[in-house]
Amino acid sequence: MRPRLHSKTSLRTGERVKLGTIIRNHRPTAILHGVDGRARTLASVCEAAGIRPFNDVLSLVHTTGADKELLDRLRETVDQVPGFGLENTDWSAPLPNPSKILGVAFNNKELMKKAHRDPGVPNYFLKPPSALLGHGKPIVVDPEWGAVIPEPELCAVIGRRCKHITEDHALESVFGYLIHNDVTSHGLKFRMDAIAVTYDRDMARPEFYAWRNLNGPEDTDAYYVYHTRSKGTDTFGPMGPWITTRDEVADPNDLHVRGTLDNETFTVDHTGNYRFSVEACIAEASRYFTLEPGDLISFGTTGNGAGRFPRGHKSLLMGEETGTIAIEIEPLGRLENPIKHQKGGA
Repeated sequence: MRPRLHSKTSLRTGERVKLGTIIRNHRPTAILHGVDGRARTLASVCEAAGIRPFNDVLSLVHTTGADKELLDRLRETVDQVPGFGLENTDWSAPLPNPSKILGVAFNNKELMKKAHRDPGVPNYFLKPPSALLGHGKPIVVDPEWGAVIPEPELCAVIGRRCKHITEDHALESVFGYLIHNDVTSHGLKFRMDAIAVTYDRDMARPEFYAWRNLNGPEDTDAYYVYHTRSKGTDTFGPMGPWITTRDEVADPNDLHVRGTLDNETFTVDHTGNYRFSVEACIAEASRYFTLEPGDLISFGTTGNGAGRFPRGHKSLLMGEETGTIAIEIEPLGRLENPIKHQKGGA
């Protein structure tokens, strides 16, 4: 049974209008959250505003990017449409159908202190859309997977197609921001998706080893680690509950991040502690990947611990803990997901 979440505490939105997706009548339905604390379907607000209706959030992003005029019309209209409450809501990820989800690994100055070498550029990995999970739904973990940890992160929704964008213009490509819990299993990663090999000397190129400390001149070992099961297992991508449009976030590099387990704080950090800024991560990604409207980029986890979690998220082993993990980033809101232990996972 899905746990009941109280909208007054978990869905604070201040004076901002936000976009989300819920399941109504067994179908994903895009919604807007008004300043009165109630929701309306996106289609009904579009109709009242004289805008052609959008069936989902991705369609809106594709059409508008970060079109402030259209978004302002939605803001002006939302509270004129009768709303409904969000108690016992069946949530989806706000944008459940991106073409790709990019993550940035070790993008925290505290975490980089343990690195053998600073690569000088963001490290990227991909996460499948099938891992996405809505607010309130359980993160399913098999305790036999070993170390499975939460990672509280800021995530951006790309608003327009871009390639080779500069840092100066990177934030212009963003439609909005949301909260992401980049659940990661180090147990699955090192047990199933990692392998060590020794290269023959004639194949051991210098660039293979610049990233680590060698154990003498004869060391030609290389280590392959694939973030596939570890990042992409079903339920390992909680997001939401809302997308906050770009114009409502003055500076994505100046946001406070807090993670709790049943209201016990396990990390408090700030996006100013990123090794690479939000705009640097977007610009560098666009050198290699064509960024499409609706793509998601998650910028890295927290690094500071709190209380009985001295190493923050790394100290919270989800196969050994029960309760609800919550992530707060103001002004984006609060994402909550309970931990569920289940043999074999989801």
